[in-house]
Amino acid sequence: MSICPKNKSSKGHRDQRRANWKMASVNLVACPKCGELMLPHRVCKNCGSYNKKEIISQAD
Repeated sequence: MSICPKNKSSKGHRDQRRANWKMASVNLVACPKCGELMLPHRVCKNCGSYNKKEIISQAD
């Protein structure tokens, strides 16, 4: 036998189930060195530092 629903799901019941499936907003933190907003646990695009250490040297 194939897998079939026993009864029809109403639109309201279906939409209640789908209401919690949503995108989360991006979490941004301030860089401890320059204060620019950045993604956590990543190298800062503005100053090139990670965990207060310079990883990428910035050309002036």
